[in-house]
Amino acid sequence: MNVFLSYILLGLSLAAPIGPINAAQIDRGIRSGFMHSWLIGVGAVVADGVYMLVVYIGVVKFLDTEFMQTFLWLFGFFVLIYTGVETILNAGKIHLKHYRGKEPLLKSFLTGFFMSISNPLTILFWLGIYGSVLAKTAASYDAGRLILYSSAIFIGLLIWDIMMASVASSFRNFLTSRLLVVISILSGLSLIAFGMYFGFQAISILF
Repeated sequence: MNVFLSYILLGLSLAAPIGPINAAQIDRGIRSGFMHSWLIGVGAVVADGVYMLVVYIGVVKFLDTEFMQTFLWLFGFFVLIYTGVETILNAGKIHLKHYRGKEPLLKSFLTGFFMSISNPLTILFWLGIYGSVLAKTAASYDAGRLILYSSAIFIGLLIWDIMMASVASSFRNFLTSRLLVVISILSGLSLIAFGMYFGFQAISILF
């Protein structure tokens, strides 16, 4: 159960940095309400799922080699550290734009999906992060556990989407740039912590 919860926390940490998707969620939540904001996130999660499936199909067969495991842990380490540091450095550049309006729910979903699927860094991000998770899980557990822990990452992503949509739509008066800066800094620190763990795993394999 502790391992399962740690993967949910990983999913939360991956979703928490204030980037294009979260910015779009905030914007839709303020303008159009909960469902529009939530569907932005759902679209992004579906795109993440596509990339996770690609990584699983293409990489899982080679994860039992020491070289591949070391590479994935190191790649995950660099991606997480870079993302965490960038998140903290850019925390002070967050601004809210208050608009009102309505649009089709499908458009919100497709916006989130295409924003994520068209980002060239997304596949590299998931190759490093999810590839690292596969390397660790495939070496220690069976396929059932691998699917279970992958689902935990999805749960973390969806929990964050619901939280963001709720905050943006239901607590508009309390949604300030300062609050977003705090969230961004905390998520950046969390990503750095995960990155350090990934780096430790790579060093353990090497030495």
